[in-house]
Amino acid sequence: MSRKIVSLFLALLLMLGMTAALAENGAVAVTDMYGRQITLSEPVTRIVALTPADCEILCALGCGQALVGRGAYCDYPASVLELPAVQSGAETNVEEILALNPQVVLMGDMAQSKELVNALEENGVHVVLSDANSIEETYTAIRMIGALMGKDDEAQALIADMQNTFAEIAAKSESTGKTVYFEVSPLQYGLWTAGSNTFMDELATICGLTNAFADVEGWGAISEEQVLARDPDYIVTISMYFGEGPTPVEEILGRNGWENLKAVSGAQVFNADSNAVSRPGPRLKDAAVELFQFVNGQND
Repeated sequence: MSRKIVSLFLALLLMLGMTAALAENGAVAVTDMYGRQITLSEPVTRIVALTPADCEILCALGCGQALVGRGAYCDYPASVLELPAVQSGAETNVEEILALNPQVVLMGDMAQSKELVNALEENGVHVVLSDANSIEETYTAIRMIGALMGKDDEAQALIADMQNTFAEIAAKSESTGKTVYFEVSPLQYGLWTAGSNTFMDELATICGLTNAFADVEGWGAISEEQVLARDPDYIVTISMYFGEGPTPVEEILGRNGWENLKAVSGAQVFNADSNAVSRPGPRLKDAAVELFQFVNGQND
C-alpha cells in the first residue's frame, strides 16, 4: 500500500472519529445557506432571529423558549411580540444584539454585511445565514434550523406536513392555462412581481396556474404596460390594508386603464395574507390553500 493511500486512509479514520466524538458530546455542526460551516458544542438554547421567516420556523419547531430576541418585523406567532425587538436589515445594531447574550444570530441576506458578521463573531456570537427564495430552499432552511436546535425529527415532520399539503392541492388542481399576476409592490410605489424561481411562482403551479411573469427571474420590477399587455386571468396582491381609504382589491379594480383586464372585469382580484405568502416559512402551505380556494371560488 502506497504512503499516499495510507495517509488518505488515516485522514478518513480521523474524520470519522471526529464525527463520532461530535455526536457523543452533543455537538452541532451545520452549513448555512452561504456555505459557511458553524460548529457549536451543543444545541442552541439562546438565539436571536432577525428575519420573520426564520422566527416562524423556530416557533413551528417548538423552539420559542430559546428565542431571546427578534428582528423588528418578526410578528408571528403573537407570542414573539413579548420578546425584545432589535433593528434588522441595513439598520442592524451589533450592540443591541450583544446585550441579549445570544449564542447564535439567525440572519438573512439583507443584513449580512461582512463587517456586521465579523463584529458579531469577534464577540463570540455565531452567525448563521439564511437565504430561501424557493420552496425547496425553505425546506433547506428548516433542516438547518432544526439541526441548530437539536430538532431534526421535528424539522422533518414540518417539511413532510408542508409537502403533504402541496401534494393534496396539486392533486386537486388541473392545469387550466390561466395566468396569475402577483403584485408584490403596488402601482403607487412602482410595480414589482414574483417571477420564476420564487415560491410564489411555485404556488401558482401547484394550483394549476401559469405565472404571467414567469420570464422574469426572481423578484423584479415591471411596468404597468407589461401588466396590461399580458392581461392576466387572476391578480394576487400582497398589499396590506390599514383601515383607511380603498382596500387593495378596490384600488386595483378602480385603476384607470385596467378595467378591461380579464382579472379586473371578472373581479378575480385577491388580497392574500401578505405574511403567509411572502415569507419562506411553514405558512407557505396556508398560502397555497388560500390561493387554491380563491381560484376555485371558495373564498368568503
